[in-house]
Amino acid sequence: MCLGIPGRIVAITDADKLMARVDVAGVQREINIACVVDPGQAPDSIIGTWVLVHVGFAMSRIDEQEAQKTLQLLAELGEMQEELTAMQSTAQP
Repeated sequence: MCLGIPGRIVAITDADKLMARVDVAGVQREINIACVVDPGQAPDSIIGTWVLVHVGFAMSRIDEQEAQKTLQLLAELGEMQEELTAMQSTAQP
C-alpha cells in the first residue's frame, strides 16, 4: 500500500526545476511539485498549499481540513503501533 503524507509548501527552492520545501508535521524536506503546479502557473503561487507527499513528490493538492484529519489519523496509528509493540514485548510464550 502506498501512503501519501500531508505537508504544507513553505518555500520554492528551485522554480525552474519545480522544487519546493514542504513542512510535514514540523519536519521540512525538499520535494518535486511538478504534479501540483498547473501549466503557466507561477510556482510561488502554491506556497501555503497543502499537498500529499509520496517518495519526494507532491502528488495532489488537499485542503487543510483533510490534511489535519489525515495527520491525526496517522498519529493515532503510530500510537496503536507503539501499544502493540509494547504488548508483544511483554507477551507470554
